Amino acid sequence: MLQNAPKNTPENAPENAVEIRGLTKVYKAQGKGAEKQALTDLNLDIPRGSFFGLLGPNGAGKSTLINILAGLVLKTSGTARIWGHDITGATRAAKRAIGIVPQELNIDPYFSPLEMLEVQAGLYGVPEDQRRSAEILEAVGLSDKANSYARTLSGGMRRRLLVAKAMVHSPPVLVLDEPTAGVDVELRRQLWTYVRELNEQGVTILLTTHYLEEAEELCDRIAIINHGKLIACDETKNLMGKLDNKRVTVMLTEDLGEIPESLKRFNVNLIDARELEFCYQPSRVQSSEILAAVQDAGLTFAELATKEPELEDIFVQLTSQPDPGQPDPGQPGTGQPPA
Repeated sequence: MLQNAPKNTPENAPENAVEIRGLTKVYKAQGKGAEKQALTDLNLDIPRGSFFGLLGPNGAGKSTLINILAGLVLKTSGTARIWGHDITGATRAAKRAIGIVPQELNIDPYFSPLEMLEVQAGLYGVPEDQRRSAEILEAVGLSDKANSYARTLSGGMRRRLLVAKAMVHSPPVLVLDEPTAGVDVELRRQLWTYVRELNEQGVTILLTTHYLEEAEELCDRIAIINHGKLIACDETKNLMGKLDNKRVTVMLTEDLGEIPESLKRFNVNLIDARELEFCYQPSRVQSSEILAAVQDAGLTFAELATKEPELEDIFVQLTSQPDPGQPDPGQPGTGQPPA
């Protein structure tokens, strides 16, 4: 843990760490008049101090959004403010307020981790007496590799080094773009322990991930974008409660050859000879009604199990609409956006 990390919640701190209004990005493609719409009129607030999840399928526009915030891609229209600083009108201040952990492992193989952090700190103008390179390396578990060549580090170590590089200037906003891709379970756990500590110290975390269980466990608020548009944004607990779909599994004491006629009015499946699974909408059917129907059918249940909706269910439900536009050219595999 960073014992001397500065608090990022001064009295004049903005209510929202990131504010996005009407953000649009259109890439010019080959061919006369050809365009690719990556973001369309996006409005999004990321509250100060939150652990915010940004989800969406490949090509949704996540990478384009992050690259715009990082200053790597120019927006077509709209505004974005980081820690109160407009990314266009106050570019330098906006960049100092954010740290980016990219998907790509872009590390110079001939520098040591300590050298990398020192160079990065110099690029951000951090005075030598205020640098915390050794402390940051200890926090991410790389103290013993401080003076080793970066090319000797494992994939997980390189991922942690990227987090360290993003924190050298103590930004109040940290963006983690698929940070645990290719990282084993133990290293992933260590990384999240460190990031949670940063969040508890006041750092606002913006996370993109394809591990939905990760977002559900870590994030207090989640936004989902698809085809460049915001389709959901709410506190995680509220988002989970919006899916009107539950399952109840009934384990019976006797074998069934088929589903009784009286139960076929429900959405029910015979999993095996002694197991019935009911899928229902709580807004329309009560679980007590299902259990009463089972008893009325002359069946005796030995055990009951219910399953609440998961973030993955919501994600699939919201992002399964047909794609009316073009894929996000900022995503890996679809070509990098123009400089």
